[in-house]
Amino acid sequence: MAEKLICANKRAFHEYHIEERLEAGIVLVGTEVKSLRAGKANMVDAFVLVRNGEAWLHNLHIAPYDFGNRQNHDPERQRKLLLHSREIEKLHARIRQDGCTAVPLRLYFKEGKVKVEVGVAKGKKLHDKREDLKKKDLKREHAKEFKIKAR
Repeated sequence: MAEKLICANKRAFHEYHIEERLEAGIVLVGTEVKSLRAGKANMVDAFVLVRNGEAWLHNLHIAPYDFGNRQNHDPERQRKLLLHSREIEKLHARIRQDGCTAVPLRLYFKEGKVKVEVGVAKGKKLHDKREDLKKKDLKREHAKEFKIKAR
């Protein structure tokens, strides 16, 4: 069964060098899942923290479900990530020692379950960001020239 993308964190790829990726489950309530099926999520400022041997996802905004009534969820609540204890220990060690941070990269459905792709990332410097933009522009120009020549 294929993955269905809910949302992606494009800003993370601009701000960070992604060194490692992990797939994690996420603890949700019913109205959150229904809202995600409608595609109403935003993970621009989201990040992952490890506390007391558990990984928590902060600042993931899942819009309230339109037909949720009183049972609707809090859009900005902290959500627990489901990882093996070894993975959590490894993630915590990388965050503490290497000066890295953990950011969510994608939120998607996989076999009917909501999954989060977490990236262990290091911040980019300003010159790195400029260099990436130059490469992207160059690549776009080459593709445009190739398209014109192909006609």
